[in-house]
Amino acid sequence: MRAEIVLLPGDGIGPEIVEATRRVLGFVAERFGHTLQMREAAIGGAAIDATGVALPEATLEACANADAILLGAVGGPKWDDPSAPVRPEQGLLAIRKALGLFANLRPVRLFDGLEGASPLREELLRGVDILFVRELTGGIYFGEPRLEEKTETGSRALDTMIYHDHEVRRIVELAFKLAAGRRGKVTSIDKANVLQSMRLWRRVASEVGAAHPEIELEHQLVDSAAMRLVTAPSSFDVIVAGNMFGDILSDEGAVLTGSLGLLPSASLGEGTRGLYEPIHGSAPDIAGRGVANPLATILSAAMLLRHSLGLEAEAAAVEGAVQSALEAGLRTADLGGGEGSLGTKAMTAAVIERLDRGASHGAR
Repeated sequence: MRAEIVLLPGDGIGPEIVEATRRVLGFVAERFGHTLQMREAAIGGAAIDATGVALPEATLEACANADAILLGAVGGPKWDDPSAPVRPEQGLLAIRKALGLFANLRPVRLFDGLEGASPLREELLRGVDILFVRELTGGIYFGEPRLEEKTETGSRALDTMIYHDHEVRRIVELAFKLAAGRRGKVTSIDKANVLQSMRLWRRVASEVGAAHPEIELEHQLVDSAAMRLVTAPSSFDVIVAGNMFGDILSDEGAVLTGSLGLLPSASLGEGTRGLYEPIHGSAPDIAGRGVANPLATILSAAMLLRHSLGLEAEAAAVEGAVQSALEAGLRTADLGGGEGSLGTKAMTAAVIERLDRGASHGAR
């Protein structure tokens, strides 16, 4: 396998966790006989400082020509003004739209030994293995018109939620495809009792479900789904939702594990090119201290190997190395490591060591 990967370190802890993951990908390439060419490009606040825009043309061009993209994180106090005309998050929205990355996958699975890190009781966490499938390029985040204007009585602001049937169909069909390789159940999230756009969503989801009778489909209103996520999380398999509802619910689901530092994500389009990133933020309070948890980014790289490069064995090896490190009791500070917490480099080294053991064992 020869592939080109664009690295987008971004802001805050982004450069540290991306560099850690570069080491893991480099080791995978060496041990499994691949050539992975990796080069960096700017996005987010770092790009604003350097070029005045959150997604420079050079970055977009590099990403469009790459086989896969690995992102660290964007944003930080320096660029926090929500009224600023240019903000780091604009880079994320723009790259998703430009590359047609309409689906965001967020797996939420509790690693053995970390049950105590979750705010939920252990008995509620048994069997939790959820895949969130979020529509990424439509809905209220992209709808027009959007405006703020003065009125006779003050000001008013407007955002528009728009969905076309083909946008709903492709994301729901992807959810069904993924559910077929899991436990065969899809929960479609909407607010069909109030919103016209969500009545369209439910109708199209039902049409897709009728074409796949082997997969169980259930409809769930977003508010009751939010409650069910913390009262019966193991009852979910694949959750498919629109842009805003998926954004909110997947963040709620992430809390089930007790740490955002373990959760990866993939943003995919029609082809194999994808953008992979940890779901945690840029954590500016610990940036540069060498203590950031690299595991979510490393697990995002495993998704990259699987979905964009088709390297299932390599992806499984990375995931197995992370699991082995955690089973050995190795912890970063966010996982409750206390005085024995490992820093970014030490945890990365532990994963690579276990990758090395696994590769050597497999070769014998």
